[in-house]
Amino acid sequence: MHHFSVWAPRRNKVSVRVDGVDYPMEGPSQRGFWKTDVEAAGHGSNYAFLLDDDPRPYPDPRSFWQPKDVHSESRVLDHSHFPWTDEKFRPIPLPSAVIYEMHVGTFTKEGTFEAAIGKLDYLFELGITHIELLPISSFEGKFSWGYDGVSPYAPDETYGGPDGVKRFVNACHAKGLGVILDVVMNHFGPAGNYTQMFGPYYTDRHHTPWGAAINLEAGGSDQVRRFFIDNAIMWLRDYHFDGLRLDAVHELIDRSAMHFLEQLSREVEDLSASLGRCLFLIGETDLNDPRFVTPREANGFGLDAQWSDDFHHSLFTLLRHEPHGYFEDFGTIENLATTLQQVFLYDGRYSRFRQHNHGRQIHKISFHRFLGYIQNHDQIGNRANGERLEQLVGMRKAKLAAGVVMTAPFLPMVFMGEEWAASSPWMYFADFQDEELRKAVREGRKKDFQAFGWTEDVPAPEDPKTFEASILKWDELQEPKHVEMYRWYRDLIHLRRRMLALNLGDFGRMVVHCNEEERWIYTDRGNVRTMMNFAETATSFAVEPGSELLLCSDVAPDRKEDFVQLPPLSMAVYHWPPQPLDQDPPE
Repeated sequence: MHHFSVWAPRRNKVSVRVDGVDYPMEGPSQRGFWKTDVEAAGHGSNYAFLLDDDPRPYPDPRSFWQPKDVHSESRVLDHSHFPWTDEKFRPIPLPSAVIYEMHVGTFTKEGTFEAAIGKLDYLFELGITHIELLPISSFEGKFSWGYDGVSPYAPDETYGGPDGVKRFVNACHAKGLGVILDVVMNHFGPAGNYTQMFGPYYTDRHHTPWGAAINLEAGGSDQVRRFFIDNAIMWLRDYHFDGLRLDAVHELIDRSAMHFLEQLSREVEDLSASLGRCLFLIGETDLNDPRFVTPREANGFGLDAQWSDDFHHSLFTLLRHEPHGYFEDFGTIENLATTLQQVFLYDGRYSRFRQHNHGRQIHKISFHRFLGYIQNHDQIGNRANGERLEQLVGMRKAKLAAGVVMTAPFLPMVFMGEEWAASSPWMYFADFQDEELRKAVREGRKKDFQAFGWTEDVPAPEDPKTFEASILKWDELQEPKHVEMYRWYRDLIHLRRRMLALNLGDFGRMVVHCNEEERWIYTDRGNVRTMMNFAETATSFAVEPGSELLLCSDVAPDRKEDFVQLPPLSMAVYHWPPQPLDQDPPE
């Protein structure tokens, strides 16, 4: 027997079709739910809902399994059938994380969870602690970059379906790797979304870049909020994910007394206590608002960490001049120095790009609550041709950038293939079936690219060649150039993991010095000095007596007494023995 329930407050009649047989449902309840028990249904049964007199069967909005596609019937899934073996696993704490952003479909040639399992030893040896999967929810067609999903509860079958996800997470935990899932709660994809046939999942009161906003505060919003919170709980409880990355949380528009994110963080904390596992939430937001990672007890939303785009933009614009779009707000040495010391560059100051004051100052919030990166799916996939950093700026600058990220006070994140300067681009791809939608997507992206000054031809997202070109070429790891970059990333990650000073999270523990004209920055954290030379010429830096070189991105700097000559476009890390308590620290 299986119990079927669906929220359809606007319908007068609802039936469920199970394995070809129609069963009327009782309802609606006061809150709009229809329910029935079907004796013949169980794990593996196919089903769909019939609404009023519409002859078309619709998949379940909360479907756990879409074995055929997002337009077809759902399938009953009993989560208890999977034999988990990770009872003793405990992930490395988030403040210690080195995160690896992975798109399953392009991580390997096969594009499946099973194939990705074969690469886990590689990631462990690299020094990765957590894998962050781009969204895996079911989507229309054979390929998607992840953010066009329409069935949030159902892992896409092309990757391996529900059991494929569980095998992957189980295998990661066996290797000592935590797993984070990127989830999209701010919109549905444009093809295959049938939620509006059932209830008011959207509201016209607010609008987002994807159209009407998700209904978090109007009539019926209680059920919509539960839809997304229950989804989060499912991934953490039934799939054993260790944390979630929440896409564009600034587009979750909610004026309720308890904001949706506050409710979500509270319920995840309760689940963590119940399971005896540390679970966490990471938000993506461009508001530069510390309230997202401020504890609920201090009137914050209670997320555990958030992305830091100001750091990325400040670093990127020192490596490549692109004075368009949001990059026009960045481009100086001082910008990067400010983010290293204060996280946000725009902490209330005027933004030329936005044409208003932007952001808010951070006060005594740990650096461990912010992620730092120089590449991610957005910054690559939202370029016209999906170019990676090394393709844009060359090896020297790319190695310099990696060094800055790994020695910065934030939690470092690497985008797959970045660690060996992969030659494959990572473009936007989506296999929408409707030609009018395909055309609209192509034209919309061209318009967006014009704001950044990109006028070149844009690869067609629906062309299989666009998807295939984005697949990593693992045989590149045999070539000298790529081996050089891989070893640099590995050495940086292992240095960070073993040096206490590179993991100090307290706000104010980072001392930063910079020179705009000479284009250099150096930072002191504890007994570690990190030197960064963004100039095309060598630059001289002072070092403390007794300092030793830990790592450098180029040839070892020339040293004369207490000064070193750092090569152009390079970085180096020095340390000195901890100071006895009766001695003054270096100035």
